[in-house]
Amino acid sequence: MKKTKALLIVDMQNDFCPGGALAVPEGDKIVPIINKLITEFPVISASKDWHPPDSVHFQKWPVHCVADTTGADFHSELDTNSIDLVLLKGTFNKDNGYSAFEATNIDFVHWLHTRNVTDLFVCGLATDYCVKASCLDAVREGFHVFLIENAIRGVDLQSGDSEKAISDMYNAGVKIIDSEGIG
Repeated sequence: MKKTKALLIVDMQNDFCPGGALAVPEGDKIVPIINKLITEFPVISASKDWHPPDSVHFQKWPVHCVADTTGADFHSELDTNSIDLVLLKGTFNKDNGYSAFEATNIDFVHWLHTRNVTDLFVCGLATDYCVKASCLDAVREGFHVFLIENAIRGVDLQSGDSEKAISDMYNAGVKIIDSEGIG
């Protein structure tokens, strides 16, 4: 069986970029890095928050990434032509959907296994929430997980949240790398 590496782009959506409803500081600055990464992977998936307007998620967070809105669209500069699968998460009103592995439109683990994916490289937004949840779930599912540190940004509600998240991922077995080491 041929082993395959895959890229997971987490939530590169308008509402998480500057000017969006839940903007991650400098969230748009990683788009060029991600576009370059896309050329290095045979299998590419991308997650999207896809919330209903009455989501309980909005008890903690501002209304963002409501299904079928401009805010839920991918950032306009993200190269979406090579994305093989879009994972929709947080689609039910009682569903937070932080992890890409909580996608409701497909069994992501099965999809990866049918493509012989063993190594999952993760980038996107936000380090301290959806990126962290996706990485930790990927480790639990048995994948070798690589966090591309210069292709992520965090919310940092509390100072240091992103650094703590990276430490938590590292302690769970996630390898922390730079995009320049891929290829």
